[in-house]
Amino acid sequence: MLEQKNLASNSLLKKKIRVFFSNKRAKVSLLLFAVLFVLSLFSELIANDKPLAIEYDGNWYFPIFKNYTEQTFDGDFPTPADYKDPYIVSNIKKKGNLWFTLIPFSFNTVDYKLDKSTPSAPDKIHWLGTDDEGRDILARILYGLRLSVIFAFILTTISSFIGIMIGAVQGYFGGKVDIIIQRILEIWESLPQLFILIIVASVFAPGFWTLLIIMLFFNWPALVGVVRAEFLRVRNFEFVKAAKALGVSNIRIMFRHILPNALVASITFIPFILSESIVALTALDFLGLGLSYEYPSLGDLVRQGKDNLQAPWIGVSIFIVLASLLTMLIFIGEGIRDAFDSRRNR
Repeated sequence: MLEQKNLASNSLLKKKIRVFFSNKRAKVSLLLFAVLFVLSLFSELIANDKPLAIEYDGNWYFPIFKNYTEQTFDGDFPTPADYKDPYIVSNIKKKGNLWFTLIPFSFNTVDYKLDKSTPSAPDKIHWLGTDDEGRDILARILYGLRLSVIFAFILTTISSFIGIMIGAVQGYFGGKVDIIIQRILEIWESLPQLFILIIVASVFAPGFWTLLIIMLFFNWPALVGVVRAEFLRVRNFEFVKAAKALGVSNIRIMFRHILPNALVASITFIPFILSESIVALTALDFLGLGLSYEYPSLGDLVRQGKDNLQAPWIGVSIFIVLASLLTMLIFIGEGIRDAFDSRRNR
């Protein structure tokens, strides 16, 4: 019996995967998103102002993973080596060689060798140009993409977990529990999020985790209504009443028998919540209420595009990146929605 149930479950999963990949837009979007995200995870190996590897006096050094002093390469001072310094570079090349990454700039590297005013137009060194501080735009996009997606993943995961748990309790028990939580939700969602963020930003310098916690306070209700509605619908089904009659605990009924049905509806919303989280972070960074200066930020590039209309390459680059990223997530969400549509799995 258990084996037949597992076979039926595997067969249904294969059908859902097949339906998802039959949606060409969803399939292409998932592949592109996966490639871009994996590349961004290795940003330090693609865009960095430190050499990828150094062969010096018969020894190998990897500055990306470890800091070395000037004295390591016959320099004068015990300070971190500056691999843009002609003196250090010439010392290394006398006894070996060094290899830079594909983009020889990190997200915060200022190119002091620019022979034109900033923001500078795209050229063979800076493929997408530089911003108004002389930093490479492509490197900032690469690092900013990783930061935004990871931030959105963490925020979506935690907020979805909290929302599903609260929606499950609210929908299963109903009655006074449902009414009390619903009133709390109405009050909570009516709070002015932007004003609270302005107040918090004036008191604290928002870091990654600080901003994540602040946004979590406002993002967790996203799935409460969906899960609540599903639990209200399913709790009166015959199998739930039978489980109660057999003395099965409420927790087991909620999370073993009802929650899987609620997750079907919830999963289809997750890519859309993910895209909303990216937009929220970008908007806060654009307004100066998001991450502090030392973080790579897509929102900061949007702001620079607005402030430097004479440099259209900034606005065009970040527009294409954000539009493509959000479009891919929307198409992936549509594919997941089709995969969990029972009519398509018959």
